[in-house]
Amino acid sequence: MKMECSYRNTADFDDELTGFTRSMAELQWLLLILAMLYFIIPTRPISNPDAMIITMVCYAAFIMLSCYLNPGRNVIRWKLATDTWAMIAFITATLWQTGMVESPLLNLYLLVIIACAITLGKVMTLLEVALIASCYLFMGSRTYAGGIFLAGTFTTLMARFSPFLLVAYVTSMLASDLRRAKRKITVLSQTDDLTGLLNMRAFNLILQQETAKAARYSHPFTVLMIDVDNLKSVNDHYGHMAGSRLVRSIADSLRNSIRSCDVLARYGGDEFVILMPQTSSAHASAIAERIRKAVYSTSLEMQGRRLASSISIGFASFPDCVDEADRVLEKADVALYKSKRTGRNRVTYFNSELEVVTACA
Repeated sequence: MKMECSYRNTADFDDELTGFTRSMAELQWLLLILAMLYFIIPTRPISNPDAMIITMVCYAAFIMLSCYLNPGRNVIRWKLATDTWAMIAFITATLWQTGMVESPLLNLYLLVIIACAITLGKVMTLLEVALIASCYLFMGSRTYAGGIFLAGTFTTLMARFSPFLLVAYVTSMLASDLRRAKRKITVLSQTDDLTGLLNMRAFNLILQQETAKAARYSHPFTVLMIDVDNLKSVNDHYGHMAGSRLVRSIADSLRNSIRSCDVLARYGGDEFVILMPQTSSAHASAIAERIRKAVYSTSLEMQGRRLASSISIGFASFPDCVDEADRVLEKADVALYKSKRTGRNRVTYFNSELEVVTACA
């Protein structure tokens, strides 16, 4: 269970950022509409109407261009940052024409701060608040003709700006808490309570991603199905608590035996499943045998007795054993059934050429 976090985080990351980009686009249009409404019905004179029209047209063009862009996952955060910088530039240009620090539109900066805190985190929010503060003080110096640092003037300016700092702090903290809570809920919903491994809901999502990638790029991958051989007898003789201990013990052995790139999950009951990306059948056979031996060499003490444990393994690989990537799990299950029927405590692989299941030597 060492690679599944990256898979989960990738999927969550993509979903979150897709939602953020849609919300950012809507926020940008809202910002433009508010500026247009003020231009139509101003509460104080606009110093240069032509310049404000040009500013709004340029910003509208930027929004449309931004909406058409479809950046990859690695650069989408930079797109979000660029969008917020453009918002700051547009608001500052609008304020310049509508009264600078005295403008009724000054609170539009709050939209940028909230959007940045929710999407880009504390550090970027701090940097953007510093940028907004610089723009604010610069406009203040023009409004008060160099007297910005007089005690009364500076105190007034900072009193007006303090809500921006408070909103930035509170929103960043709340956004951080919400992200932590969401991550915790996600982990709980995708984790098996008994073993701490992935459950099948999470595993199936990862398998779908790997299947799609393998089908597109012909990357090999292998799925191992694993069954605990003696769980029923342990439950019958020692009780279900002992059976649960055995399942946890084998889960630990499997976790310690797989590679960092493999994905381990509890399939249900006494079965486990392992996804091995970029792994051919020949390589998987050696790994599966090593896993079988590792489990067989461990024992569990129950009621003063040492109880040996064993597992049966069946696996299938794409493309050298199974032609269709989305049928690898099904064929691995067929191989597991063969292992159980032919004596247990063994490894079996599915041979697609002969359409039979062949026991490994």
